Amino acid sequence: MKPEMIRVEPYSTWLESWKAPTSAVSRANGFVFVSGMPPYDPETGQVIENATIEKQTELVLEQMKKCLEAAGSDLDHVVKVIVYSARADKFAEINVVYVKFSPKTRRRACSAMWLAGPARSISRSIAPQS
Repeated sequence: MKPEMIRVEPYSTWLESWKAPTSAVSRANGFVFVSGMPPYDPETGQVIENATIEKQTELVLEQMKKCLEAAGSDLDHVVKVIVYSARADKFAEINVVYVKFSPKTRRRACSAMWLAGPARSISRSIAPQS
């Protein structure tokens, strides 16, 4: 089955404005894939770098939730989430927010990338269609 790219506004437009070579959501073989997104300001589409890691994580997970819903799925059907953070010492704060969004499951893989700059969190998910 050929992958279907699903536009989810305003996220698809924001990704395009950043010249990101990805689509917000794709669907193939009964699975929905949400591409990694930075913590966008919901009003402007600009990446929020000066917010707390909790706020950044909340923004990313809210975006992921909306993307999953646009593709006919939801957070309860997530199979795997990969969390990238610039700081490994921020995973405890990320987890506090993550559990609020997905209390039934804690399925995810975490990876720290040691980069200069603010603590950023980017998430992507893989979920079957409902």
